[in-house]
Amino acid sequence: MTAIKETSTIQENKQYALDQCPVTHVMEKIGGYWKPIIIYHLSKGDKRYSELKRAIPAITEKVLIQHLKQLENDDLIIRKAKPIVPPFVKYRLSNAGKGLLPVIEAMAAWAIANMEGVYDRG
Repeated sequence: MTAIKETSTIQENKQYALDQCPVTHVMEKIGGYWKPIIIYHLSKGDKRYSELKRAIPAITEKVLIQHLKQLENDDLIIRKAKPIVPPFVKYRLSNAGKGLLPVIEAMAAWAIANMEGVYDRG
């Protein structure tokens, strides 16, 4: 992967958007297809990696691992590992992650209403 020039116009524009637009900030943290789904499943309680994988069967192991690391780095989830063999790791939402639950719940409510045709097409 090539290095990104930090002084490029694109990076300046991205930083401006992050500074000026709260939606851009949210999308920087939970953007993409899988992160909101992971947060949704963690909203039901602590989960082990295998439980998340079973709950989201279409996600690849590589992508699930990457997104869990990114969510942890963004302080949206907490990874709790016990030093035993075999490893015992659980994931849970941090306070910041719990703060996103109204957003995730609103997305789910909108999806249900949209699938049921509640919104008119006009």
